[in-house]
Amino acid sequence: MRKVLIIGAGRSASSLIRYMIDQARSEDWHLTVADKDLDQVRQVIGDGTEVADAIAFDARDADLRDRLVRAHDLVISMLPPFLHMDVVRDCLRIGRNAITPSYIPDELWALDRDAKERGLVLLNELGLDPGIDHMSAMRILDRIRSEGGRMTAFESYCGGLIAPESDDNPWGYKFTWNPRNVILAGQGGTARYIKDGEYKYLPYHRLFQRTVRIEVPQYGAYDGYANRDSLKYRRHYGLDEVPTLVRGTLRKAGFCAAWDVFVQLGCTDDGFTMELPKNATWQDYLMAFLPHDVERNTRENLANYLGLDTRSEVLDKLEWLGLFGRGAHRGPGPEPGGDPAGSAREKMEIEAGGQGHGGDVAPVQVYRGRQAVGAAGVAGLGRCG
Repeated sequence: MRKVLIIGAGRSASSLIRYMIDQARSEDWHLTVADKDLDQVRQVIGDGTEVADAIAFDARDADLRDRLVRAHDLVISMLPPFLHMDVVRDCLRIGRNAITPSYIPDELWALDRDAKERGLVLLNELGLDPGIDHMSAMRILDRIRSEGGRMTAFESYCGGLIAPESDDNPWGYKFTWNPRNVILAGQGGTARYIKDGEYKYLPYHRLFQRTVRIEVPQYGAYDGYANRDSLKYRRHYGLDEVPTLVRGTLRKAGFCAAWDVFVQLGCTDDGFTMELPKNATWQDYLMAFLPHDVERNTRENLANYLGLDTRSEVLDKLEWLGLFGRGAHRGPGPEPGGDPAGSAREKMEIEAGGQGHGGDVAPVQVYRGRQAVGAAGVAGLGRCG
């Protein structure tokens, strides 16, 4: 019997855990699911206790981590990305294969030679994006090449979006993965891509302003924004000479313009702690980022500060979240205020949560491309998975 350790039982891991429980008997697996929240682990495992054990685990407990890694044949880390490297280093030292769904950090490449010499697999980028999007992209590229085609442009936009039948809020979005990672999305460094032979660099504070509108038949309008470093995939995709290569994230039309308000105000910053009164409201929270103005209400103040029309749909989305109202603000942690990113996460999770709110997800990928010769150009939408 092969023993598999899954570290992390949050939203991103729940489908994986349920799938592996369903396949455990036929694949001869026994699972250990470890997370700091033991109740969450037990809830995810459900009635799969014959093939899966639940254990409380602190990712920073090096001794416990060492013992768990040694006791298993394969380790799957579903932790936040910044915690993967401790797990991977343990796997390399002890001699265990490891899988993560996250982007490959630069420091991991330093372990590549050692892993190969030891015959170990350190497999990364196996989520939706990155992950399924790579596989789907290569399937299309391989087909085009097999038909004699040569790509001169390739754009891929991917996102786990709410299925149309569950799309019931003005943002067209619900949290179905780690809410904090949603809030911090785009802060992983300047986005880089190439467009018609010109290299483009897009810093975080401009990321949600430079978008492309994509109309998809039967599904409606979407906005795409550049996702991290597209250039590093040129070699992997076999597109070294292509003059246009963009990997992007897909959101429902209008989402990016409204989200950019949070970015411009600083609400997605987790680098400092806010001090708000114990009886603070969400309006007080928003006003903490705006200029003092006794003549305008909060909506008018925000519109004036960012150059928006007071009747804009952008402000309507914020109104729907209750940010102009007197509802009680509950900052993350024991103290009022917390960090602004945590506060934004809490409000979005309450009003746009995926679990318990009809959050059916349709992983979607859209391709746009040009070919010099061969099969017809790439364009369209696919519901992956």
